[in-house]
Amino acid sequence: MDQVIATIGQMGHVLAAGRKRAGLTQAQAAARLGISQSRISTLERDSRALTLDQLLALFGVYGLQLLVQDRPDNSLIEANEAQW
Repeated sequence: MDQVIATIGQMGHVLAAGRKRAGLTQAQAAARLGISQSRISTLERDSRALTLDQLLALFGVYGLQLLVQDRPDNSLIEANEAQW
């Protein structure tokens, strides 16, 4: 699965798709991570409270990896910096 994530709002979709692609229910993923099924559900709906440690753990269980690369259009960087 190749997915570009430019906003936090896109992360929930990636988490849900990755979990489903790994053939896991929310309950199964939660059991492997030692968290509740409701926490998985929450993170798939609203990823704003997701920590980097949690993201990497989820990606590990789902067989995904995080790749960081330059954006093709640097004007997007300026727009995001303005949000901080």
